[in-house]
Amino acid sequence: MKSFRKLVYPYLLWAIIMIVIPMLMILVYAFTDEGNSVRNFVFSLGSFRRFFSDTVFLVVLRRSIYIAVLTTVFCVLLGYPMAYAMAKSRFKIHLVLLVTIPTWINMLVRTYAWRGMLDNNGLINNFLGFFGIAPLKFLETTFAVVLGMVYNFIPFMILQIYTSLEKLDKSLLEAASDLGANRLQRFLKVTLPLSVPGIISGITLVFLPAVSSFFIPKLLGGGQYVLIGNVIENQFLTAGDWSFGSAISLIMAVIIIISMYITRSLDKKTNPEGGDD
Repeated sequence: MKSFRKLVYPYLLWAIIMIVIPMLMILVYAFTDEGNSVRNFVFSLGSFRRFFSDTVFLVVLRRSIYIAVLTTVFCVLLGYPMAYAMAKSRFKIHLVLLVTIPTWINMLVRTYAWRGMLDNNGLINNFLGFFGIAPLKFLETTFAVVLGMVYNFIPFMILQIYTSLEKLDKSLLEAASDLGANRLQRFLKVTLPLSVPGIISGITLVFLPAVSSFFIPKLLGGGQYVLIGNVIENQFLTAGDWSFGSAISLIMAVIIIISMYITRSLDKKTNPEGGDD
């Protein structure tokens, strides 16, 4: 095994260059003022004070968390029945492919497709117009943004729950049936509790990218629906204020770490054996 350790070095080097160094740069810029020269960094909490003292940024942060929570809830409500049906079906592999194949297409392309369908002259409004219904304005609304996020992130939820249901010991269902439990009782007392780890994993994989997403609200929100990811993008690419952009990124990193810690704690409570691995 020792002879193979050297094979890890290229990956460690890649991780340092592509992950560690950028994160250190964000950390340094977050605690410096805009305009500091490279040789003279003056550490300051000005960017953090600016963020928490301006109600506009707090409103955007609250909206981002709200949209991420809403997206996660819809993914659970829609994803669980789909995963359950997949686990019970005789065509499991085919259904898994149907879920995963769309993810092979770039997320940006898929989001552009939804923009075309939700546009004022898009597919949906043309279909409604065929029946004499006035066009509806979908873009620049919460509905469009949440729809785009649910569509893009729901495969992660479905696959996590499906994996959890596939690992379910069928003998437990048989034992519950022998004890007189009907189908609903078996689901509520056996299937649902044992699939909670999959739900928690799915929540993690959906909430984290949803709370920091920037191009989905940018495309489906018509440029008017701003989330925290859009603010970070604007600070780095448009305003050129790397200090403020790094401070917001660091705040979001803390929120994400807290979210991961909470979900990890819930996973340990529901699955003590798996949580300790």
